[in-house]
Amino acid sequence: MANVKQKLKFGNKDVSTVNNSDGTFRSLEKVGRPNRQKEKVNGLKDGTQDLRKSFNDSLEGDIRDFLINEAELHTYDDLTKVNPVTPSTVLKCLQARYSAKVFYTHAGCTLVALNPFQPIPHLYSLDVMREYHSAPQPQEFKPHIFIVAEEAYRNVQGQVEPMNQSLVVSGESGAGKTWTSRCLMKYYATVATSSQKYQDTVEKIERRVLDSNPVMEAFGNASTLRNSNSSRFGKYIQLQLNGSQLLVGASVQTYLLEKTRVAFQAPNERNFHIFYQMMKGATEKQRLEWMLPLEQDFAWLPHAKKTLEEDCLQETVEAMINLGIDEGKRAQIFRILAGLLQLGNVEFSPASEEAQQCDLNGHSKGFLQKTADLLQVPLDELQSCLTVRTLRAGKQNVLKPCSQSECAVRRDCLAKVIYAQLFDWLVTFINNSMCSDSSMWCNFIGLLDVYGFECFLLNNLEQLCINYANEKLQQHFVAHYLKAQQEEYVTEGLQWSFIRYQDNQGCLDLIEGSPASIFSLLNEECRLNRASDAKQFRVRLQKELSDNANISWDKFSKEPHFTVAHYAGKVSYRIEGMMEKNKDPVPPELISLLQKSQDSLLHSLFADSDRESEGSRGHSKVVTVVSKFKNSLESLMKILHSTTPHYTRCIKPNPDCRPLTFKKEEVIAQLEACGIVETINISAAGFPIRIPYGSFLQRYGLIANTRLTAQISQLNSPEMSDQAVLGSAVEDVLNAVLKRRVPNSTLSPDDNNNMVHCGKTKVFLTHSLLEMLEEHRNRVRSQKAFCIQCCWRRYLNRQRNLKTQAATRLQAGVRSWLVRREIRKWHKAASVIQTKWRRWRAWMDALAEAELDDAEDFMEKEASSVLPKLDPLLKERGSVQLSNIQEPVMVRGWPIGLAMASAPSITVSLTAKGFQKVMSMITCLKIPFRHGEYKVNTNQFDQGVASIRAQPRGSIKMHLQRSPLLYADMHPVHKTDVVTGFNQILLERT
Repeated sequence: MANVKQKLKFGNKDVSTVNNSDGTFRSLEKVGRPNRQKEKVNGLKDGTQDLRKSFNDSLEGDIRDFLINEAELHTYDDLTKVNPVTPSTVLKCLQARYSAKVFYTHAGCTLVALNPFQPIPHLYSLDVMREYHSAPQPQEFKPHIFIVAEEAYRNVQGQVEPMNQSLVVSGESGAGKTWTSRCLMKYYATVATSSQKYQDTVEKIERRVLDSNPVMEAFGNASTLRNSNSSRFGKYIQLQLNGSQLLVGASVQTYLLEKTRVAFQAPNERNFHIFYQMMKGATEKQRLEWMLPLEQDFAWLPHAKKTLEEDCLQETVEAMINLGIDEGKRAQIFRILAGLLQLGNVEFSPASEEAQQCDLNGHSKGFLQKTADLLQVPLDELQSCLTVRTLRAGKQNVLKPCSQSECAVRRDCLAKVIYAQLFDWLVTFINNSMCSDSSMWCNFIGLLDVYGFECFLLNNLEQLCINYANEKLQQHFVAHYLKAQQEEYVTEGLQWSFIRYQDNQGCLDLIEGSPASIFSLLNEECRLNRASDAKQFRVRLQKELSDNANISWDKFSKEPHFTVAHYAGKVSYRIEGMMEKNKDPVPPELISLLQKSQDSLLHSLFADSDRESEGSRGHSKVVTVVSKFKNSLESLMKILHSTTPHYTRCIKPNPDCRPLTFKKEEVIAQLEACGIVETINISAAGFPIRIPYGSFLQRYGLIANTRLTAQISQLNSPEMSDQAVLGSAVEDVLNAVLKRRVPNSTLSPDDNNNMVHCGKTKVFLTHSLLEMLEEHRNRVRSQKAFCIQCCWRRYLNRQRNLKTQAATRLQAGVRSWLVRREIRKWHKAASVIQTKWRRWRAWMDALAEAELDDAEDFMEKEASSVLPKLDPLLKERGSVQLSNIQEPVMVRGWPIGLAMASAPSITVSLTAKGFQKVMSMITCLKIPFRHGEYKVNTNQFDQGVASIRAQPRGSIKMHLQRSPLLYADMHPVHKTDVVTGFNQILLERT
């Protein structure tokens, strides 16, 4: 394995040895090349000293050669490329990059983030987020926190075991952890909500996830000596993703809120941000409602005139509105907070007699009245609870006045318990507003933002718990990256020489170990029903823990204390008051008072306190602050162990939070404390990706088209993860990928390739080879998908053609049946018509024959039956003077078109039957009767026409379209040389 570095300890200096290019390690003797002919002991000692001196000189020369070109130091994006890797070379690279305003640097498997202490807006814009999210290989871009976020997101998309991810942001107070966590949440809220489906729901969840930050920072962050926006609680945010890797919800788990800050602030420190936001952002109406005059000062609001960026009430209120906190609830929250501020101004004076209650100083009665009004509790009961305590003697309660100090303690206890319960209610409300049902999400990405390592002038139980949490996180990092990886390399048969690192297990044993530790002794002291004694507890610590090298005492100190050597440095803890804080007692009369509050929100915060207190009385075991914090931290560590961690180390460049100021001493101490140099060495020499054979073939077996993938899916037996069974298939996959990169590259089981190593049960890969595998897998999947699409389209085309043919045949059959049915109807109708027509025609022929052959008799008969009786003279003459007809006769008319010559007189020859037809013709022709010069002569009798069948004589003047015959409505003859027509009326010129 190439470029493996071995870290050795010579005195207090770290020295690295580099292996040969063939993968074998050079021994100490080979490096120094001393004179090995001497076989005496003195000669060996001299040779060892010469070796050390030669090696140190060589290392110093390498360092000088590396640092001589300072202009190129800022170009090292990954510190694993630094050669040699020493604290000085790493420090110089970070300093050069910080001076060039490059604040992120890869350090192997971790990301180092230097706090610029000034806003860099373009570095976290939406365009930058989309650029890193859409990049095929984000690792090729400049180091950024978005690379870590995208790597975790793509692990969830690729379903890489373990699928759930955790992003651990660690560092000292003021190193930029809160800002980094905020950027991570903004990134996931942007890239994991890009679906157009359910857009309203997605935007609602995104907005609530982002708005949870301002609310929790306002109620949980404060300005300290080391940081103006220091988190005074720990939180683990789970971003819940569905099967499509879209953000569908989120949940927040909090750890150990520093509630003592409500009633006590160290010198040059402030209370929680929300109190200052109320004082500076309230309107006149709100001030009247909250009873907060502008000129009033509050004892629990030090440095109120100091203005910070976080003192923005409007942003907090808008976030609360978006989270669903209505106006009534907001008003109740701010009234409770205002009541706490008024409570802080209440001071007590000692009583004149021991049996009497303490009195209130000066304006304290007014402050207490405002507190009672704002909390909506009875004033007398509030004052009684603060100045009188209830002692239980058997079945009776005994009232005992409190001393001045006890009254102050009870006042502070009331404020702390109200604020802690209000904070828990806010967290629960936020979770209910944005947490989705468990059936809607299947994976999560966790963001851990805990308080950084702290060391103040006065350190108590809060600092001990905070530093203990940082020790646990450091131990998880050491166990996961530095220890477990190296042990796994040896177990899997890799040629590996252990790199030494700083293990903090001894410090953890001192704090939480068994049978004796600081926590166990502290809990035991709290369970004893006696007054706490700091000196006595110190003596017991010395007696029980004197064998542990991580604890010490200052014999010349006047106050009882103990000093713990943490991984980040030594911290001295004050014992005075530590037992009381660990007990965290809440007098029951205070709880009863708060349950009587007329404020519905405040009443609901303590509605279940009676059940809890009654249940705790039945148990002798006291639940202390240390016990609860330890249990919650252990549950957090279980979550971290079950996920894939991604570490980001935030570094504080200077203790004064000045922009772009780099203090070497400050940075080097943090680098050594968190083990950055050891991490770089292991990452440069090792393989960060470890995948079992079975999982490897399940994901990448399609590259070599191996058949073992299906067998592995069916058989989950231990034999299927053995190198003897799956080794050849794994090699085929790796060779297929490596040959694409280097055509002549091959991999055998005994090779120690610098990109991959096949162990006994796992495949060890570098990030570069993993990217090649993913790229090759995507290419093969695209090809397979294309083949599947072609086959599917061919199948669909065939099915479509078959369906078209079947439909055509069905349509043809139906149409033919319909045509046949229609033709049958036509034939039947035609037969009926023909039959009827034939009958009608025969009947008409018979009537026509009778009419034509016997026209005279028929005319007389018809005239006698139909026409009115006329003068017999008219009938005999056959001609009538039209002007002589005195009365009009109603006759039946036909549409006749008449074309007549302009001669003065004409003779109209009519083919008619009877006098009715004559009169009808006259009426139809509409001949004017002015001069009596026209007459109508019927030639049926006078001209010798015996039948209508007679041929006309002379030229034809006009054809009528309707025959006057009733029945002879047809061609009498069918000849071409005669005028034919169904109806004939001939007009001749006289």
